Amino acid sequence: MKNQVKQKGFTPQEHQVSSLPAIAVGIVLLTSAAIAAATNFPAAPAQTNWLLVFSVLGAAQFSFHYFIHSRLGGQLRLIWLNALIATLLLCALSSLLPDEIDHLIYMLVFIAALPMALLSNRGPSHVLLFGVTTYHLAFNLGKQPHHELLTHFSFTAAAFIGIETVQQLRNVAVQRIKRLEVINELSKQIVSTLNTKQIFALLNAVFQNALEADAYYVGVAHEERLYLELLYDDGEYFPDLWVNRKGTLANWVMTHQKSLFLPDLRKRAALEGVEVITVGKNKPTHSWMGAPMRGARVNGIIAISSYRPNAFDLNDMELLENIAQRAALALDNAYRHEEVEKQARLDSLTGVYNHGYFINLLREQTQECREKNQPLSLIMLDVDHFKQYNDTFGHLIGDEVLVSLCSVIQRHVKATDAVGRWGGEEFCVSLPNASVEQAL
Repeated sequence: MKNQVKQKGFTPQEHQVSSLPAIAVGIVLLTSAAIAAATNFPAAPAQTNWLLVFSVLGAAQFSFHYFIHSRLGGQLRLIWLNALIATLLLCALSSLLPDEIDHLIYMLVFIAALPMALLSNRGPSHVLLFGVTTYHLAFNLGKQPHHELLTHFSFTAAAFIGIETVQQLRNVAVQRIKRLEVINELSKQIVSTLNTKQIFALLNAVFQNALEADAYYVGVAHEERLYLELLYDDGEYFPDLWVNRKGTLANWVMTHQKSLFLPDLRKRAALEGVEVITVGKNKPTHSWMGAPMRGARVNGIIAISSYRPNAFDLNDMELLENIAQRAALALDNAYRHEEVEKQARLDSLTGVYNHGYFINLLREQTQECREKNQPLSLIMLDVDHFKQYNDTFGHLIGDEVLVSLCSVIQRHVKATDAVGRWGGEEFCVSLPNASVEQAL
């Protein structure tokens, strides 16, 4: 299947379906007007003939709009060309219609402008509407009583309201389509990765493209604190930030597992024990939304904010909730994968690295120290007379000794150091960038 060209969220086929009723009614009205004029007003055959000509041209214009213009996906150049041609045709037609049925011109204007409003912005539709209306009123000025002109003006106002209504509904539909596309694209990408950093990078891209926010953050709870894995505020990123959960809006969201929509923070939020705490830049937040991220291994929140009041609506809240649900699922899978990988690297009894992983890690540390021209020290140790200890007190007590020994070693080495079980009661400690004296 060939890719469909989209214009403002719609495919050419969707343009055709939405504009077909108006185009069909327009052709019927033009044909009816020509027949009515020829049948009921035969006194002016030249005028009737010209009316028939312009009615046929108008029907052709409607057909052109449907069969050619819509198939090209609503290109703006063609929309403006279509609007100008339709304006000239309808102006000519308005001067030929008998006074008794000249109000039909306003119906034709609205019907012609409606597909344009569906296909593009309001500009072409307004040019058509006000161009034909201005010409028609100027042509009939002094020829018709004031109440007729008032009726014509009312038709113009009604057409204007109709075009604006169509524009607003169209914009709502386009925004809805855009949000669904964002969710669909995020779902496809985020479920295919088990890397937490990549997940946060994807979330960052979504916030940048789909939500007009001054600030946003993704936080994960660690007991009574919240670690902000991603924090963006007014063009600046703030990495590795910890905040206390107690009394924050984020804590309320995570505790109640409910989304929170605060469109205007200039009014104090009616939440007991909650204070608005500023993170990032020291600027007052006036709009805030937060949605919980909850999974078997993750408890967190996604929040966005703005310095403007009423910057978000309920559609934005719905989008944020959908993003949070997918982020929770992806992070849960990533954390589960990390746990499985971590367990595969560790010795099941002592919790230090197993022999195979320690050898690979030692090889990487050696290569890195060579490249940086840094020392690498290695400590080999074992437990003296361990067999005799096991024979005397039993293997369970012996296991406790090994676990305690590894716990003591881990408390006295740096985060960059590594502790591994070499085998039995033998252990190894690697110390990158440590000299012999430091190792001793």
